Amino acid sequence: MTRRVTTAAAALCLATLAAACTNSPEAGRPDTTPPSSTPTTASPGTPSAPRWTEEEQSAINAAKVRYASARRAVDATLHDPRKSDRAALTRAGNGGTWLIDVLGEIKFQRENGWYQTGFVQIGSTSVESVKLTLEQPEVRLTACIDSSKVTTNLQSTRKPIPDTGNDGDRHMAKAKLVFAKALNEKSKAWFLVEEKGGGAC
Repeated sequence: MTRRVTTAAAALCLATLAAACTNSPEAGRPDTTPPSSTPTTASPGTPSAPRWTEEEQSAINAAKVRYASARRAVDATLHDPRKSDRAALTRAGNGGTWLIDVLGEIKFQRENGWYQTGFVQIGSTSVESVKLTLEQPEVRLTACIDSSKVTTNLQSTRKPIPDTGNDGDRHMAKAKLVFAKALNEKSKAWFLVEEKGGGAC
């Protein structure tokens, strides 16, 4: 921002060109002081309120923990699809259409003699929305999924299968978790019920 000099003496000189001004030892002398390199900042105002309430933040924290738990349980099951346990996957937080997709993948790998090594890593995670007043409260997350340490292998050879194409080692995922009660369970918990790809990250 350009500095504007507005001293009373300068204003009077420019307005009247009076002799009294020229008699001043500073009159007509240009201001050679270099402008300050430090930008002027406004005084801090009242801190903005947190985006989430205490109740919402508690739900977010719990949903993130269950998201990681659900994802890890799926990877562990794919390490040996022949021993898959739907109840164990549900207890870990898998449900809805996501669980249906997972069971389909497990069946496919089992029937083709495949298995997986390694675990998916969940990178930076952001919160898209929190809706706790719904019949099934929900938290929506966006996460960077890193599958670079995951390999799919053939049971018969114990060697990796040729890459048939995927979302790449790192891709965005949009996850929906709901707070609900699983079948035959007494208490409610967070469940990953939907996950969609969202491009590279």
